[in-house]
Amino acid sequence: MVTPHTLLPTPYPPLSTPPLPRLSTQHRASSLLNFGYQMAVKPKTFYEKELDRISQTHLLLEHLYIQIRQSKAFMEQHHSEKIELDNMAAAAFMSRFYYIRIFKQVYGVTPRQYLRDLRISKAKELLTQGFPVTQVCYDVGYDSLPTFSSAFKRGTGYSPKEYQKMNKGNLE
Repeated sequence: MVTPHTLLPTPYPPLSTPPLPRLSTQHRASSLLNFGYQMAVKPKTFYEKELDRISQTHLLLEHLYIQIRQSKAFMEQHHSEKIELDNMAAAAFMSRFYYIRIFKQVYGVTPRQYLRDLRISKAKELLTQGFPVTQVCYDVGYDSLPTFSSAFKRGTGYSPKEYQKMNKGNLE
Protein backbone atom coordinates (compact mmCIF):
# COMPACT_ATOMS: atom_id res chain seq x y z
CA MET A 1 0.00 0.00 0.00
CA VAL A 2 1.32 3.40 -0.96
CA THR A 3 1.00 6.21 1.51
CA PRO A 4 1.30 9.92 0.81
CA HIS A 5 4.59 10.09 2.74
CA THR A 6 6.35 7.65 0.45
CA LEU A 7 5.54 9.63 -2.64
CA LEU A 8 6.81 12.97 -1.36
CA PRO A 9 10.44 13.81 -2.16
CA THR A 10 12.76 13.79 0.83
CA PRO A 11 15.08 16.75 1.43
CA TYR A 12 18.13 14.44 1.59
CA PRO A 13 18.91 11.57 -0.70
CA PRO A 14 19.24 8.20 1.02
CA LEU A 15 22.75 7.14 1.99
CA SER A 16 24.16 4.80 -0.59
CA THR A 17 27.35 3.99 1.35
CA PRO A 18 27.34 2.07 4.60
CA PRO A 19 28.16 4.06 7.72
CA LEU A 20 31.80 4.25 8.75
CA PRO A 21 32.89 1.80 11.44
CA ARG A 22 33.41 3.21 14.92
CA LEU A 23 37.07 3.79 15.66
CA SER A 24 38.65 3.30 19.03
CA THR A 25 39.70 6.41 20.94
CA GLN A 26 43.38 5.51 20.52
CA HIS A 27 42.98 5.02 16.77
CA ARG A 28 41.13 8.34 16.40
CA ALA A 29 43.84 10.14 18.38
CA SER A 30 46.63 8.66 16.27
CA SER A 31 44.72 9.52 13.09
CA LEU A 32 44.39 13.12 14.25
CA LEU A 33 48.10 13.26 15.09
CA ASN A 34 49.02 11.83 11.70
CA PHE A 35 46.75 14.35 10.01
CA GLY A 36 48.33 17.15 12.03
CA TYR A 37 51.83 16.10 11.01
CA GLN A 38 50.76 15.94 7.39
CA MET A 39 49.47 19.48 7.59
CA ALA A 40 52.63 21.03 9.04
CA VAL A 41 55.79 19.17 10.02
CA LYS A 42 57.30 20.75 13.11
CA PRO A 43 61.02 20.50 13.89
CA LYS A 44 61.76 17.99 16.62
CA THR A 45 62.28 19.23 20.14
CA PHE A 46 65.34 18.34 22.18
CA TYR A 47 63.25 15.79 24.09
CA GLU A 48 62.08 14.10 20.87
CA LYS A 49 65.64 13.97 19.55
CA GLU A 50 66.84 12.37 22.79
CA LEU A 51 64.06 9.79 22.56
CA ASP A 52 65.14 9.00 19.01
CA ARG A 53 68.76 8.65 20.12
CA ILE A 54 67.82 6.38 23.02
CA SER A 55 65.59 4.23 20.85
CA GLN A 56 68.44 3.80 18.38
CA THR A 57 70.74 2.58 21.13
CA HIS A 58 68.24 -0.12 22.01
CA LEU A 59 68.61 -1.47 18.50
CA LEU A 60 72.16 -2.55 19.32
CA LEU A 61 72.75 -6.21 19.54
CA GLU A 62 73.09 -7.28 23.13
CA HIS A 63 76.62 -8.64 22.78
CA LEU A 64 77.84 -5.32 21.32
CA TYR A 65 76.32 -3.41 24.21
CA ILE A 66 77.95 -5.79 26.71
CA GLN A 67 81.36 -5.44 25.04
CA ILE A 68 81.16 -1.65 25.06
CA ARG A 69 80.12 -1.63 28.73
CA GLN A 70 83.03 -3.93 29.57
CA SER A 71 85.49 -1.69 27.75
CA LYS A 72 84.15 1.34 29.67
CA ALA A 73 84.57 -0.55 32.94
CA PHE A 74 88.11 -1.47 31.89
CA MET A 75 88.88 2.21 31.26
CA GLU A 76 87.54 3.12 34.69
CA GLN A 77 89.74 0.53 36.40
CA HIS A 78 92.90 1.14 34.36
CA HIS A 79 92.64 4.87 33.60
CA SER A 80 96.13 5.45 35.02
CA GLU A 81 97.74 3.06 32.54
CA LYS A 82 98.49 3.59 28.87
CA ILE A 83 95.37 2.47 27.02
CA GLU A 84 95.53 2.06 23.25
CA LEU A 85 92.34 2.44 21.24
CA ASP A 86 93.34 -0.35 18.86
CA ASN A 87 93.73 -2.77 21.76
CA MET A 88 90.34 -1.81 23.20
CA ALA A 89 88.67 -2.33 19.82
CA ALA A 90 90.44 -5.66 19.31
CA ALA A 91 89.34 -6.83 22.76
CA ALA A 92 85.74 -6.01 21.79
CA PHE A 93 86.21 -7.89 18.46
CA MET A 94 85.53 -4.73 16.44
CA SER A 95 87.46 -2.58 14.05
CA ARG A 96 88.76 0.67 15.48
CA PHE A 97 86.24 2.80 13.60
CA TYR A 98 83.24 0.58 14.37
CA TYR A 99 84.23 0.53 18.05
CA ILE A 100 84.36 4.34 18.16
CA ARG A 101 80.98 4.59 16.44
CA ILE A 102 79.24 2.11 18.74
CA PHE A 103 80.84 3.61 21.88
CA LYS A 104 79.67 7.08 20.86
CA GLN A 105 76.19 5.77 20.09
CA VAL A 106 75.91 4.25 23.57
CA TYR A 107 77.61 6.96 25.69
CA GLY A 108 77.44 10.10 23.54
CA VAL A 109 81.24 10.65 23.49
CA THR A 110 84.15 8.89 21.83
CA PRO A 111 86.29 6.51 23.90
CA ARG A 112 89.20 8.98 23.83
CA GLN A 113 86.98 11.83 25.09
CA TYR A 114 85.56 9.59 27.80
CA LEU A 115 89.04 8.55 28.97
CA ARG A 116 90.22 12.18 28.96
CA ASP A 117 87.21 13.31 31.00
CA LEU A 118 87.66 10.40 33.40
CA ARG A 119 91.33 11.28 33.93
CA ILE A 120 90.51 14.95 34.47
CA SER A 121 87.86 14.12 37.08
CA LYS A 122 90.35 11.86 38.91
CA ALA A 123 92.97 14.62 38.69
CA LYS A 124 90.50 17.10 40.22
CA GLU A 125 90.01 14.76 43.17
CA LEU A 126 93.76 14.35 43.71
CA LEU A 127 94.49 18.07 43.33
CA THR A 128 91.76 18.90 45.84
CA GLN A 129 93.40 16.48 48.28
CA GLY A 130 96.65 18.45 47.98
CA PHE A 131 98.85 16.13 45.90
CA PRO A 132 101.60 17.80 43.82
CA VAL A 133 100.70 18.51 40.18
CA THR A 134 103.55 16.34 38.83
CA GLN A 135 102.48 13.34 40.88
CA VAL A 136 98.85 13.81 39.83
CA CYS A 137 99.94 13.96 36.19
CA TYR A 138 101.55 10.53 36.35
CA ASP A 139 98.94 9.02 38.69
CA VAL A 140 96.09 9.68 36.28
CA GLY A 141 97.90 8.25 33.26
CA TYR A 142 99.59 11.12 31.44
CA ASP A 143 103.20 10.71 30.30
CA SER A 144 104.15 14.38 30.27
CA LEU A 145 103.32 17.38 32.39
CA PRO A 146 102.70 19.79 29.46
CA THR A 147 100.21 17.37 27.87
CA PHE A 148 98.42 16.94 31.19
CA SER A 149 98.36 20.69 31.87
CA SER A 150 96.94 21.55 28.46
CA ALA A 151 94.30 18.78 28.63
CA PHE A 152 93.34 19.86 32.15
CA LYS A 153 93.05 23.51 31.13
CA ARG A 154 90.93 22.59 28.08
CA GLY A 155 88.65 20.49 30.28
CA THR A 156 88.25 22.84 33.24
CA GLY A 157 89.30 26.27 32.06
CA TYR A 158 92.02 26.42 34.75
CA SER A 159 95.59 25.19 34.93
CA PRO A 160 96.15 22.39 37.47
CA LYS A 161 97.97 24.78 39.84
CA GLU A 162 95.18 27.39 39.61
CA TYR A 163 92.56 24.71 40.24
CA GLN A 164 94.49 23.47 43.26
CA LYS A 165 94.77 26.99 44.70
CA MET A 166 91.06 27.66 44.17
CA ASN A 167 90.08 24.46 45.96
CA LYS A 168 92.59 24.65 48.78
CA GLY A 169 89.79 25.55 51.17
CA ASN A 170 88.05 22.27 50.32
CA LEU A 171 90.81 20.20 51.88
CA GLU A 172 89.64 18.02 54.75
